[in-house]
Amino acid sequence: MKVMIAGAGSVGSSIARELVINHHEVLLIDLQPEMAERADLEAVKWLIGDACELAVLQQAQLEEYDVVVSATGDDKVNLVVSLLAKSEFGIRRTVGRVNNPKNEWMFDDAWGVDVAVSTPRLMTALVEEAVEVGDLVRLLTLKTGEVYMVEFTVPHDSALIGRSIGRISWPEDTTMMAVVRDKTPFPPSADDVIEGGDEIFFITTPHAEPLLRRTLRDATR
Repeated sequence: MKVMIAGAGSVGSSIARELVINHHEVLLIDLQPEMAERADLEAVKWLIGDACELAVLQQAQLEEYDVVVSATGDDKVNLVVSLLAKSEFGIRRTVGRVNNPKNEWMFDDAWGVDVAVSTPRLMTALVEEAVEVGDLVRLLTLKTGEVYMVEFTVPHDSALIGRSIGRISWPEDTTMMAVVRDKTPFPPSADDVIEGGDEIFFITTPHAEPLLRRTLRDATR
C-alpha cells in the first residue's frame, strides 16, 4: 500500500515508522528540510514542500497513492490537504488528524475526510476505557461521522453474564466485532456465552448508539 503523510512531526513520524515496519511504501511531505535527515526514517521517501499547494502534490504524483494521512499540528492544513487529495486526485482513503476537538465537526466528507482521528478524544476514551466498567465508551469515529467504534466492559454482576450473544436483541445498525477475554481477542459467534470482564467491541451508528447504550445499561442493573 502507498501512503502519503503530510507532516513529519511526532505523530506523522510515528505513523510512518509503523507503516514501514509493516512493509508499506510511505512518502512524508514537510516544510522543514532538516526533517529528511532523521536517521530513524531512512526507509521513508521525502518531499520538502507545502502539502497545501497543488503543485507540491502534483510533484508527489499523489494520484498513485492509496491513502493520504493529514497529520500536521494545524487543523486548517489537515482539512485543505484532505480536500485536495479527494477532489483533485481521487484518493480512495483520507485520514485527518484533529488537534482541537472544537474543529471535529468540520472533518467530514465536505472536506474530503473519510476518517477523523481526534487525539484528545481518543486519549479521553482510552482513559475512560481503563476506569469505566459497565459503560459504553466511544473509541473512534469512522466514515465521516456515520459510524462509531465503541467498547463495553461487562461488569461481574451484569445480567448479561451467562447469556448467549445470539439470544440478545441488539439494536439495528449495530454489529459486534470482537470480544477480548483474558487479554485474548476472538470473533464472536451467536453461541458464545458472555462472561464477566469481557471487553466487547461494536460498530454502530450515531442513531443506534443510544439504543445500544440503553440495552447494555438495562442489563447491568
